[in-house]
Amino acid sequence: MNNCTPQNYILGNDYLNIYGIDINNHKNRYFIIVENRIKKFAFPVERREITIIRQVKNVNKERFLAYKFSEGKMSPKLTLEIKEDLIEILFQYREGFSFDNELLGAIKVHEVEIILNVERPYPPLLRRPSYPAGPRAREELETHINEMLKLGVLTKVGHNEDIEVKTPVINTWNSYKSRMVGDFRGLNTYTISDRYPIPRIHEALTQLSKAIFITSMNSLKGFHQNFCKPYARKFLRIIAHCGIYEYLRISLCIKNALYHYKRLINTIFPHELSEVWLIIHIDDIIICSKTWQLHLERLSLVLKTILQVNMKISHKKCNFGLHELKL
Repeated sequence: MNNCTPQNYILGNDYLNIYGIDINNHKNRYFIIVENRIKKFAFPVERREITIIRQVKNVNKERFLAYKFSEGKMSPKLTLEIKEDLIEILFQYREGFSFDNELLGAIKVHEVEIILNVERPYPPLLRRPSYPAGPRAREELETHINEMLKLGVLTKVGHNEDIEVKTPVINTWNSYKSRMVGDFRGLNTYTISDRYPIPRIHEALTQLSKAIFITSMNSLKGFHQNFCKPYARKFLRIIAHCGIYEYLRISLCIKNALYHYKRLINTIFPHELSEVWLIIHIDDIIICSKTWQLHLERLSLVLKTILQVNMKISHKKCNFGLHELKL
């Protein structure tokens, strides 16, 4: 490599066109003076990176609208210009939206703790065996468990671990869909109640009645985005025919689940909730405004916070720019 000398290369016109150089345009040709006062033929480079970036951005935006936001709803009363402003904000914070089968958010600003009013040895109500299940129920349970393992909601408990508390699970059916539910009645009996305040529904309705623009976003499996403290996970062990598993995140069926989620949301949006333009209804995030410009600013602020805390929004359960909303 020490004996190498610099070489000059001749580039084709097609290659030069990539950088905005037209060799046939004499107005863009000029000479520059380099070392030893040698003249060299040169071109002003008008790079097309900005145009290319815009094209790529537009393509990505179209993919976002067609793929991730295809099921999101906008008010039909919004004008085209208003919709473009809304789409720009949604595309900017697109990482905050997710599908049901994608990884959940991992919010760790508040971890759930479970305190019992009994001590070891725990009563038999906390150490129950699995329920009998038929072939179809077993298959459905295995499907739900495998899905929750992939999402990071559950983890397998090792055979050598000391298991003091375990709860059986069952399938509940809604039309043709099933859902795995833990029978936490025993655990809930011995769990100390939380007294965190929950807003009344009429307060939310009062705020909604004053708003002209309303946006509603659903937190994707919202309760499962909230982690449990390590020592509390031993109380959230479930048993099925295929083994014993442990919840890493909160289950909706446990006592105080709603209070823990409300405390989590209050930690994330303290100022927004105190200014009463943000409403939390179960796992729905509702934004209220009287002007569209203010609504976009508030939506941008909420989505920015959602990204910062690693929350995920279910894109198919969103409603943007509505004038009325049913809770």
